[in-house]
Amino acid sequence: MLEAKGIEKSYGSLKVLKGVDLTVSRGEIVSIVGASGAGKSTLLHLLGTLDTPDRGTVTVNGINVFQQAPNALAAFRNRHIGFVFQFHNLLPEFSALENVMIPGFLSGKPDREVTERATSLLEDLGLKDRMSHKPSELSGGEQQRAACARALMNSPDIILADEPSGNLDSRNAHDLHQLFFNLRSKMGQTFIIVTHNQEFANMADRKLEMKDGVLNGR
Repeated sequence: MLEAKGIEKSYGSLKVLKGVDLTVSRGEIVSIVGASGAGKSTLLHLLGTLDTPDRGTVTVNGINVFQQAPNALAAFRNRHIGFVFQFHNLLPEFSALENVMIPGFLSGKPDREVTERATSLLEDLGLKDRMSHKPSELSGGEQQRAACARALMNSPDIILADEPSGNLDSRNAHDLHQLFFNLRSKMGQTFIIVTHNQEFANMADRKLEMKDGVLNGR
């Protein structure tokens, strides 16, 4: 479903990625570990088309994503790729429901369809009674579940998660980890997860290590 070939990325004279290859199948959960500064987040941003590689290709469902024009690429990202970051990045002035609805509106879906989809996701993720609350009124675990609902809004092919539990206590982190596997079981969702949590990383179908600018692992 996703294939990256020969991904290279430098910032000035610093070469961060030195020819990364990665293939991910539909419904697979892949974890990426490695020392801080090893290039894990850089790779995730490139796979998610938030940045452009110096060399190499990223293909999602047979589409070479970086061959698209900027507007088409932005639309592709909104429709096919979901993101969950360490800090939830929910907009503080909007409720949980409104935050989840935003990607649906950006994709041009009808208001009623967007509202129904967002409501259903928040209910499924245990936030039925918290939909009208703003991020500041939610716990850390609730904020990340709302962020997960937002990532799922457009039924993306893949979710990219960058240290998703890094800002949570152990209980909420465990609950979030379990949520990802529940989503895979229920929706067939595909995940690529960057994490320093070795227990979480070991739960994945595959654990890869970023070292010296390349990926190693099973």
